[in-house]
Amino acid sequence: MEYLLSTENLTKQYGKKKAVDSVNIHVRQGDIYGLIGRNGAGKTTLMKMLSGLAAPTSGGFLLFGEEGSRAGRIMNRVGALIEEPGIYADMSAYGNLHVKCMALGVADKSAERELLKIVGLSDTGKKPVGKFSLGMKQRLGIALALVGEPDLVILDEPINGLDPQGIAEVRNTIERLNRERHITFIISSHILGELSKFALNYGIIHNGKLLQELSREELFEKCSRKILLNTPDTPAAATVLEKLGIMNYRVTGRETMEIYEGLQDTAKINSAFVSAGIQINGISVLNQELEDYYLELTK
Repeated sequence: MEYLLSTENLTKQYGKKKAVDSVNIHVRQGDIYGLIGRNGAGKTTLMKMLSGLAAPTSGGFLLFGEEGSRAGRIMNRVGALIEEPGIYADMSAYGNLHVKCMALGVADKSAERELLKIVGLSDTGKKPVGKFSLGMKQRLGIALALVGEPDLVILDEPINGLDPQGIAEVRNTIERLNRERHITFIISSHILGELSKFALNYGIIHNGKLLQELSREELFEKCSRKILLNTPDTPAAATVLEKLGIMNYRVTGRETMEIYEGLQDTAKINSAFVSAGIQINGISVLNQELEDYYLELTK
């Protein structure tokens, strides 16, 4: 099985509006897959279909090698936190987990305590969840999604509205579960800067359509500081760069190159090209933030 989850033209339509429009995403076992998009882009609708909470209008998906339409018997391997955690505010964290464990038929009497330990809520005792901070509620929501030891956990905007400490707590919890328990995560967010700190692969969704899938390395490469060079003689330009000791570059087109080092020496680099008789049609430094790249991609 190449992918733990893959979709094929997955579509959800409400009236004349396609909330999700022919989306194809690919998630590998052990991945932390970041689904990026503005509010209303279709992320939540997509996640509801993947977690069995909504039926597709057309298209489908494979989950653990099973067709999504026939995946009911394996949905116990999927945990989900969609929108806000479904919690009882007057009950303790333990009480909320106990109700979920009973509902799913989890017989292990230590399951609740173990889950509280995993998300760092062991010391909350009988404190009502209604008095928890937003970050604590989100971590409890993650614990609820972990009931039954799922292989895939789907989290919809788990860091939305959190302060920096709450974001760090949720991020550390997800990274630890991925690293120690090999749980695969799909996480949606419109906060690209935070998601980029721990997601391994990304799908960028806009107006219901998937615009791009790329790895963390590919995303950082697109957004890193670099010199953009336009010349009709890229082989000769590469020779000059290597004579200057610059090896971290890439030819991206017949007349285009990207240089990832020596950004403070653009005048020196340009002078070397001129001395070698190489025609330069353009040279500039690009310093693009992740958010800028997203905005450029979605216009």
